[in-house]
Formats: sequence, structure tokens, C-alpha cells
Amino acid sequence: MTFDVHRKRVVVVGGGRSGRAATELLVSKGAQVVLSDTGQALDGADELRARGIEVDLGPHRADRFAAADLIVVSPGVPFDQEALVAARAVGVPVIGEIELASRWLSGRVIAITGTKGKSTTTTLAARMLTEAGFDVTAGGNLGTALSAQVAESRPSSLHVVEVSSFQLEATDTFRPWIAVLLNLAHDHLDRHGSIEAYGRAKARVFANQTPADWAVVNADDPAALELARNARARRFDFGVQTPVTPGVTVDGGQIVRRGPTGATPLLPVTSVRLPGRHLLGDVLAAAAVGTLAGVPPAAMRRAVEGFNGLEHALERVAEIDGIRFVNDSKATNVISARRAIESFDRGVVAIMGGRFKGGDLADLREAVAQRATAVVAIGEATPLIHAALEGVTPIHDAASMSDAVRQAFALARPRGVVLLAPACASFDMFRDYAERGRAFKDEVGKLKSTPT
Repeated sequence: MTFDVHRKRVVVVGGGRSGRAATELLVSKGAQVVLSDTGQALDGADELRARGIEVDLGPHRADRFAAADLIVVSPGVPFDQEALVAARAVGVPVIGEIELASRWLSGRVIAITGTKGKSTTTTLAARMLTEAGFDVTAGGNLGTALSAQVAESRPSSLHVVEVSSFQLEATDTFRPWIAVLLNLAHDHLDRHGSIEAYGRAKARVFANQTPADWAVVNADDPAALELARNARARRFDFGVQTPVTPGVTVDGGQIVRRGPTGATPLLPVTSVRLPGRHLLGDVLAAAAVGTLAGVPPAAMRRAVEGFNGLEHALERVAEIDGIRFVNDSKATNVISARRAIESFDRGVVAIMGGRFKGGDLADLREAVAQRATAVVAIGEATPLIHAALEGVTPIHDAASMSDAVRQAFALARPRGVVLLAPACASFDMFRDYAERGRAFKDEVGKLKSTPT
């Protein structure tokens, strides 16, 4: 049955990137759209109203929601919000932007999810496919919203989509051709309430797959393997430490594809320019996607050798007086921060803190004890960092990013690493992780321009 919204009353909840893209898509399909955002102002609201799109600002109107034929939620909108629950109770369908877009795509979807590594894997997989000459678009939670890709989607298109747990929990029919689960660890518990609920949201990436599809899972991650246990799709896993057949792994300095007849080299490990063993796992995941899609090894190698990482993901910022500065502002949970710290030898001064999302900061104790000479704590989580890491290494408090960077610079002498690895969200001090990362880099830039 064809999905049709012509002349239907549709409420889009959230006026950010995804909400705007969903609004434009719905209007193009003939829907009567109301864009609802809890903010008191919204950039471009007057232009939207001039085009006949209603814009509701401030508290969501329950009557609007209950009278809609369909509600489309942006990822940042809690799925259990009171107005949404009430609308569902009277029979109004509530779906996410990813779900909406997927119903109109002509091309196939490659969906990548996990607690850590989604953006790197999505970017690398798209680069490999592009190098091989495929018609590729990348986006979702990263970059261009999926709704903005519908107009250009063709049967030959491959949509490489980073999908978060927030997006997946609002899916219904979403069916990726290739679904990748990188890992699972405590994160977003402030939203989902428990690791079990968070895991159920992630596992929805496999929910509508059939034996004609592929499930790609990290064989080194027991929690990820458990979530994928009941997937109906064919399995093609990856593992840095765990041998996989069929799948992609490391053998004798080579990234290889293993199958029933043996190993086929894809590219040398030395082609990987990214720091950290966990990022090697992201390369293997991307190579698994490329292998299933038919990317030749030479194209994989070109894609990997030309990739030096993403902004805010173990990003090398500068070296000042022998001190390296590294920005991993995307390390917004405990496992990400631990892996960032473990990417360096001893001599790390870690800047940590922000708004805690759940998990156990004590899981950082071993990595901090082995690698860090000090921690600089910022934001709301400062007392939690003291409670979790007291006695492991000296902890210094900072009132701002400027203060944190300058303290860390002094503590890292003579040849240490200043690492921004917050283990927390940014919302207590910054708009998002990107603004936090840019603030870190700006302060490093000021240090660089200051005579020492």
C-alpha cells in the first residue's frame, strides 16, 4: 500500500535540521503541515508561514496533536512526551523523521548505529562506495537529514545513514539493506531510563530486515552480539580480536575478508591513519559494508588512506612546546572517553565533565590510572568525577573551557597530551558537542598565539 499524506494534517515536532527537512518533504507531498517547536523563536518562521506552513511556538498544543492524521518527531524529542502519549492513545500514528523518509526512498539504505563510532564508520563507508563509483548519499544523524535525500533518490542510490537510538525508537517499517551495529554500552540513560531500553532501541535497526538483507555486527562486543541474536538477515561480522567467518578481520598486518575458502586481503593496516585501536574497528566495519556492496580492495584502500578522521573525534589540534592537544568532544559517554584515553601512552591530562548521561564513571579508573597524570573537571559532573576518580590521579576543577585548557597545558608539561574527552553531554555549558569542541580549539589557538 502506497504511503500517502496528500491533504493530511501532519504535525512535525521539533524545528531543527531533521524537523525542517521533514516539513519540506511533507509539503512537497501535499500535506497540510504544522511545525511545532517549544522554543520562543524559530529562525525562518515568518518565511514558513508565508508559504502556508503553520508554526506553533512554545508549549506543544495537545489539541493539535490529537487532531492530526500523523505526527513526525525529530530525534531530540522524547518519544514518551505527554502530548505524544496522549495522541497515540487516541489513535494518531507517531513516527520519526528517519521512518518518514524511508517510506519514500527509491534507493537502498545502509544504516549504521552503535554507542561509539557511528560518524566515522558512516563517513568511511560512504567514501569507499564513492571511490568505487556508486551513487552515494550520506547523512541521517550525521550531516544531511534523510528526508532531504528523498527527491534525489533513485533505484541505484545507496543511502549511508547514521542512525541514533532516538531515531530508531520512532521507526515502524524502516528496513535497511545493510544494518551495522558497532557496539553497545551505557549511554543516553537520561533519555531511555535503562540499558535494556537503550538496547531495544538500537536493536530496531534489525527489526524489519529479511533473509535478503545483511546484519553486520561487532564480534568483539558481546552486548552487540546478543542484540543481533534474533536478526533474520544474513550475518557478516567484523572483529579486530575475534576471528570471524564470514566477515572482516585483521590477519598478519592486513585487513582481510574471511570466507569458507580462506582469507582475501583488502588493505594493509598501515593504510589506516586514525589513532586508537577502537577506530581500527570502525575501519573494519566500513570495509564489511564495502565488501557486501562490491567495493574493490583498491577503492577501499584509496578511501582509507585519504581519511584522517572527523572533527571532534580524536582530532589532532596542535602541538605547543612539546604538548599535544587532541579534541574528542564527541566522547560524550564513559566508553568513548575510556577509549580516547587508552589511545595514548601515559602522560594524558584529560579534560572531563559536562552533563552526565548515565553509566558509571568509575569504569574510567583503570584507564586513568594507567595513562593519565591528571584530570581537569568541568561542568555539572564535577562532583561525580571527584567521587569516581578520587585517589586515582590528581583532579583539578575549572570554571570554564579557557581555565581548563590553561590548567591542562601546565599540568601536561613537559611532553604530555591534553585530551578533551568529556564522558558527558555538553548541554550545561554549550549548545552541542561541536560548539564545545570548537571552544576547546579556540582556547588552544589562543595559547599558540601567546608567547611562552
